[in-house]
Amino acid sequence: MGSSSSSRRNSPRAVGQGGAPHWNQSQSFSQAPPFVPSYPPEAGTGYPYQAPYSAPPPPPPTSTYSYSQPTPQVTVDPRRRLQRRYSRIADDYKSLDQVTEALARAGLESSNLIVGIDFTKSNEWTGKLSFNRRSLHHLGDVQNPYEHAISIIGRTLSAFDEDNMIPCFGFGDASTHDQEVFSFYPDERPCNGFEEALTRYRELVPHLRLAGPTSFAPIIEMATTIVEQSGGQYHVLLIIADGQVTRSVDLEHGHLSPQEQKTVDAIVKASEYPLSIILVGVGDGPWDMMKEFDDNIPARSFDNFQFVNFTDIMAKHVSQSRKETEFALAALMEIPEQYKATQELKLLGKLMESVRGSSPQRVPLPPPFETYGTSAYSSKPPQFTSFKKSAPPYPSNDIGYDSPSSAAPSSSTWDNHVCPICLSNPKDMAFGCGHQTCCECGQTLQLCPICRSEIQTRIKLY
Repeated sequence: MGSSSSSRRNSPRAVGQGGAPHWNQSQSFSQAPPFVPSYPPEAGTGYPYQAPYSAPPPPPPTSTYSYSQPTPQVTVDPRRRLQRRYSRIADDYKSLDQVTEALARAGLESSNLIVGIDFTKSNEWTGKLSFNRRSLHHLGDVQNPYEHAISIIGRTLSAFDEDNMIPCFGFGDASTHDQEVFSFYPDERPCNGFEEALTRYRELVPHLRLAGPTSFAPIIEMATTIVEQSGGQYHVLLIIADGQVTRSVDLEHGHLSPQEQKTVDAIVKASEYPLSIILVGVGDGPWDMMKEFDDNIPARSFDNFQFVNFTDIMAKHVSQSRKETEFALAALMEIPEQYKATQELKLLGKLMESVRGSSPQRVPLPPPFETYGTSAYSSKPPQFTSFKKSAPPYPSNDIGYDSPSSAAPSSSTWDNHVCPICLSNPKDMAFGCGHQTCCECGQTLQLCPICRSEIQTRIKLY
């Protein structure tokens, strides 16, 4: 919606491509302590009301000056005051109408939606509890969780849409792994509305090879590139994913994996742009790290990230329309304050000199070479598929819904012998660096998923 091709090769709106300062993925943040995951126990369902965050007032200054000395004048950077104000945006709204009214009052005229879809291999089994043991990308008469989430958000944001154009990307498949994203169309054109996005998704899925590892950094960097090329228009990035960012089983507690660190860095950098990030979790989880991303990432200009557990909402014993409304509310309730933050922080419109040209300037890959529907190369909108309107097969009232954490064995012995990419096959291939995966995942890798070193040697283990 409202964004053209993200390629810097042919976009007339790309700015500041030369001399762009490089974002250091390993830099530390001086404004706040480093982000360390605490992995809290799984919280219950629902979205309890949280009081708006307000920083405590500073203590009165103590002075040792005599009356004859002038009181020193302390100037406070108004931008830092605003950053503190928007460092934690509360979930304040009780109905979808309140959210849409607040968006209108804030002056939001165009939602400029961007969609990123997770095509990692874990989608094949993380529907064990929530999607009747089917792949979360299963295509049938009833919408799968990815289709359902796109439909709800697309319908809700259509009221704030100017041109109905949605740039759509995939990540985590065998062509992108945790390094790139691919565009839904070879010419990088956006989809014309969420109906075309759904149609194109159904064309692509049968020809994709699910892989990994999982990182949200590439899709977030792709979104910041689009925002910069648009001249600083407000955008909403909708990421739909089935699980957490890849974390090696042998990584010590309190340390971040390379994929986690890059994702944190990308979220922090994105807060310098008029961009809101909504991560929708589908499938069985777990979601501990996603909740950490939502609440505890330091050093952001504003709280730009919202996590929503789609599965928990859709498993509630209420009507289908009530569940869809609650999901849309949970996903969008922070948007009014986030949009207001981008206004007051002067992130909208003309980008500040400090960030102009500093986006990663990502260029998406084309869809995997096996995509060939007639609509893939046609400039005409395809004929939209008519989806049957029926309740999705989420757990019904007479089926118990176990905690997602019970789905996987907790044995450390099992963890040490399972492939860190697919999390199902045993490790039976070793690389020259010493790290191991299964043969199915490791045979096409060019870089080690753990240390990122180039793979020159593969050893079959028996």
